[in-house]
Amino acid sequence: MFLTKLTVNVRSREFRRDFANIHDLHRTVMSAYPDTDGDIPARQAHGVLWRLDPTHIGYTAYIQSHTNPTWIKLPRDYTTTTPEVRPLQPVLDAITPGRKLSFRLLANATQDTRPIPLKGKTRRVAHHQPDDQITWLIRKGEQHGFVIPTARDGQPDVNPSPVPRMTGHKDNTTITIDPVRFDGHLIITDHIAFTHALTTGIGRAKAYGCGLLTLAPPRNT
Repeated sequence: MFLTKLTVNVRSREFRRDFANIHDLHRTVMSAYPDTDGDIPARQAHGVLWRLDPTHIGYTAYIQSHTNPTWIKLPRDYTTTTPEVRPLQPVLDAITPGRKLSFRLLANATQDTRPIPLKGKTRRVAHHQPDDQITWLIRKGEQHGFVIPTARDGQPDVNPSPVPRMTGHKDNTTITIDPVRFDGHLIITDHIAFTHALTTGIGRAKAYGCGLLTLAPPRNT
């Protein structure tokens, strides 16, 4: 597996176009990967997950994939530096039960609701309250082989941060995502389930910048 770091040029006209339409940004990311045959979408076939992180000078894009990407199709001024691509195998090799790591995850934390009376189709709505967002993440951890440890204040050691709504258009469909960014610590409990989550993503809207879990050594707290 591979992880790419793109230092984005926020003055790029193409990036500003992509930033205004999340589906265009998805297509720019996928331009680094070959088309695929069959019924499996290219994003899934290449195992592509990505995230756009704000920085003090703009944005950095992180793209993870099974396939080694080729970034020659990016517009010339889309980035300020040469794309950095590195293998992810050292991270995968370090996944062991009981290990504590710091993490970042941009997630589409949602729940399905039904109208009252209980008739009609379910409606998917985003969690906006921090407690509900943390509960969503803890539940995902149970599914994906990790737990959120307790911080010194007795609360879960994770900080959910609001992120501006992401919107776009695909054909005649409007795309609207209200993501949340989680920063904190986790402890691996099941290396098989956790590896699967790391390589395939967590939650919905994976084509649109959600679901990528990135790891680092634990911070001093």
